[in-house]
Amino acid sequence: MKEKICIVGAGPAGIIAAGIAGSRGKDVTLIEKNERIGKKLFITGKGRCNITNNAPIEDFFDNVMKNKNFLYSSFYSFTNRDIVNLLESYGLETKVERGNRIFPLSDKSSDVIKAFQKFLVANNVKLLLDTKVNSIDIKNEKFILRTNRDETIFDKLVIATGGKSYPATGSTGDGYIFAEGLGHSITKIRPSLVPVEVKETWIKDLQGLSLKNVTLSAYAKKKIIYEEFGEMIFTHYGISGPIVLSMSNYLYRYINDGIRLSIDLKPALDDKKLDDRILRDFELNNNKKMKNALDDLLPQKLISIILFLSDLDPEKIINQITKEERLKLLNSIKEFPLTFKFFRPIEEAIVTSGGVSTKEINPSTMESKKVPGLYFAGEIIDVDALTGGYNLQIAYSTGYLAGSNV
Repeated sequence: MKEKICIVGAGPAGIIAAGIAGSRGKDVTLIEKNERIGKKLFITGKGRCNITNNAPIEDFFDNVMKNKNFLYSSFYSFTNRDIVNLLESYGLETKVERGNRIFPLSDKSSDVIKAFQKFLVANNVKLLLDTKVNSIDIKNEKFILRTNRDETIFDKLVIATGGKSYPATGSTGDGYIFAEGLGHSITKIRPSLVPVEVKETWIKDLQGLSLKNVTLSAYAKKKIIYEEFGEMIFTHYGISGPIVLSMSNYLYRYINDGIRLSIDLKPALDDKKLDDRILRDFELNNNKKMKNALDDLLPQKLISIILFLSDLDPEKIINQITKEERLKLLNSIKEFPLTFKFFRPIEEAIVTSGGVSTKEINPSTMESKKVPGLYFAGEIIDVDALTGGYNLQIAYSTGYLAGSNV
């Protein structure tokens, strides 16, 4: 008689675990409380799904923020090439974009999910949607799952329920409760890859303004703690976007050190070249007011803020601007200042930092060291990484090990 395997959570980790276990001839049931699989996957990459990263697999470790050594077996057992090959074998075409990010050629996350659905069907996985697990108990070395539908007994169990970020997608922290109930320790849960609030009240005037090719820096006690070139966006409360989300992972240890942020709006120009550029713009707009003379240099929304920060009169005529005033303008462009206030709530984070302690999981199999037959995969484990497809790769790789060994 076949062993009955249950995987709880049909996100990327649970899907891979279920499909791989099914490919081994196991009797696999995949339980998902949402009405469809991959609900969080559907919104990743702004709805395009950043599947993984095309970097050499050894480079992935440099982008893991916590417990990277735990992932050694996972990453090398099921690599970024493996997930791409798997999805392509079910009809998905992919492409590589800036930062080595891999996306579906169609730019539709729904096409990734369709490929995963085919993968589950091909490997005879029983999929139970709209099924919420209410409790998990162990009796006679069997796992008793009580759902909103019924009570079922399984021989082995994989918990792949995700973290607490984006609760609307089903990541509400259920897995932590199940894991603790089965004797596991949960490390401190906090948001990871999360937008940032700033103290400046005028930030709301910049809401919706997106910046490309800028450099964001963070300082604590006058020491630089983060610097990254890329894209970001202003919100009504502060800042978000790729370089901001990555920065958030570096700031926690300096939370009480008075963090100061700075944006170089023109990183391609050093002070001399920027000053030359400003002088050229001034010559072309010699008789205009300051507020009307910077359209070619800065986004419209930024001009009034830059002049305010530079302590410059927006009504002053360009030909009356002194060298000292011009250099104030230059400095505000090269060091646009913001004051860190705090992180946005975990509900707005891309991933959760913290989870089931890696000390209690066998890194070669994903099996619990405390409960035989219990496995974990994906975001529920205390590992997280930077943006760029690395967190999804963690899900696939740990899911693969769980599915291979359950």
